[in-house]
Amino acid sequence: MKSTVEHLSPTRVRINVEVPFDELRPSFDRAYQKLAKQVRIPGFRPGKAPARVLESRLGRGVVLDEVVNEAIPAKYLEAVNSGDVRALGRPEIEVTKLEDGDTLAFSAEVDVRPDITIPSFEDISVSVDDVEVTDEDVNTQLDELRARFGTLTGVERPAQKGDFVVIDLSATVDGQEVEDARTTGLSYEIGSGQLVEGIDDALIGASAGETKNFTTKLVAGEHAGRDADVTVTVQSVKERQLPDADDDFAQFASEFDTLDELKADLRERLGRVKRMQQGVQARDKVLDALLDATEVPLPDAVVQSEVEVRKHDAVHAFDHDEDRFAEYLEEQGQDREKFDAELRESAERAVKTQLLLDAIAEAEQISVSESELTERIVYQAQRYGVSPDEYVQHAQQAGQLGAIFSDVRRGKALAAVVRKVTVTDESGNPVNLDELFGTEEGGEAGETAEATEATEATTEARAAAERGE
Repeated sequence: MKSTVEHLSPTRVRINVEVPFDELRPSFDRAYQKLAKQVRIPGFRPGKAPARVLESRLGRGVVLDEVVNEAIPAKYLEAVNSGDVRALGRPEIEVTKLEDGDTLAFSAEVDVRPDITIPSFEDISVSVDDVEVTDEDVNTQLDELRARFGTLTGVERPAQKGDFVVIDLSATVDGQEVEDARTTGLSYEIGSGQLVEGIDDALIGASAGETKNFTTKLVAGEHAGRDADVTVTVQSVKERQLPDADDDFAQFASEFDTLDELKADLRERLGRVKRMQQGVQARDKVLDALLDATEVPLPDAVVQSEVEVRKHDAVHAFDHDEDRFAEYLEEQGQDREKFDAELRESAERAVKTQLLLDAIAEAEQISVSESELTERIVYQAQRYGVSPDEYVQHAQQAGQLGAIFSDVRRGKALAAVVRKVTVTDESGNPVNLDELFGTEEGGEAGETAEATEATEATTEARAAAERGE
C-alpha cells in the first residue's frame, strides 16, 4: 500500500491511498463468506457457495462493493498511523480509482490536530485573591452549625425571612393547570431560593391560612420559559430557635470542650476552603493566560460539531420547539443572532482549550495511571449519586470512557502548568499551591475529590474533548 499526506490547511489534510489488489485478498475472502450467508443458492448449503458461483449469481460489482466497503476503513487507519496523522473526527472518503484486479485508490479528507507553539510557562504570572478568614466568616459558620441543631416552633404572626412554612402550591399556564407544579404539605424555608422565583416575596407577610398569588417564569418542564400564575396557601408558620453559642453547645455539637476551640477549628476549616478556592482561581486564571498567549488554529468541523451539540442542549428544555425558545430569548432581552454568536464563541473557546491542553499533555509527557482513572470514576459516580460500576456501565454505553481518560489527562496537564507559573496574591505574596496541585517531584496531590475538582480543566473543554477525536 502507498499513501501520501497533503496538508490543505493547518487543521486539515488529504490522505491519498493506493492499494494493490494482492493486499485485498483477505477482504475478498471475508466478502465471499458474508455474501454466501446472505443469499440462498440451490444446490449449496447456506454459507457454502463458492466464489465463482456467487459472482455468477450476484455479479462481480456486488463483490467489489463489499470488498471496498470492508477494506477502506482498515486501510485508512493504516495510512493514518503510518503518516503520523493526528486525525480528529470522521474522514470524508472518495474512491478515486477502482481497476478490478489491479488497484484500489481513494482519498480521505479529515481534520487534524494543529501544531501548537506552547508559550514558556515561566513567563506567565497571575494574581489571586488573598486568603482572609474574618470573625464574621467564623460566626456565619457557627450560626449554620447552630441551625442544624435548632428547633422549629409554631408562631402566631406573619411569616418572615428565615421562617419555615408548610404550603400548598399550584400553577396554571394560559388557564391550564401544570400538573408537575401541584404539591401539598411542602415544607419550605423562606429566603432559601429553592423554589420558583417570586415565592419568597409572596410568602413574606403571609399568615397561616392565607393564600397568595403571583406570576413567575417556569424554568423546566414542557412549559419552560413561559409565565405561570402561581397560587400558594400557607398552612403553618414556624420559626427556628437556635441553641445558645456556649461551651455546652460546643460539647454537644462537636468533639471540643469549649466554644473557643470550636471556633478555632471552624476558622482552620474555612482557611482550607478559601485556599482551595484560591487554587481553583489560580487554575482558571492560568488557563485564561495560556489561551491568550497561544495561537491555536481551530478545525472547522470540530467547532461546528460543538456548536450543534450546544444548540441541541439549549433547546432541549423547550422540547426542541424553536418558536418557544425564540420567545424565551426575547424575554431575556436577547435575539437569536446574538445567542448564536455567543454560542459559537464559547464553542471555539472549548475546542481551543481541549487542543491546547492535549498539546501540553503531549509535550510534558503526561500519563494517567489506573488509580487516577479509578479515582475520577469514583468521584464522578458520587457526584451523580450512582455506584462506580453503574457509572462505568453508562459511560461504556455512551462511548465516554475515552472522555474520562482525557479529562484526567488534561487536568494533570493544567496542574503541571500551574506548578510552573508565578502565582501571587493581591498583597504580592507568593502562593504555595502544592497542597492542591502537588510538586514536580511528587506529582499531583490528587488524593481527594476536592483536589480532583481543583485540577480539572474547564467544563467546556470536556464537551469538546472526545467529540473531536
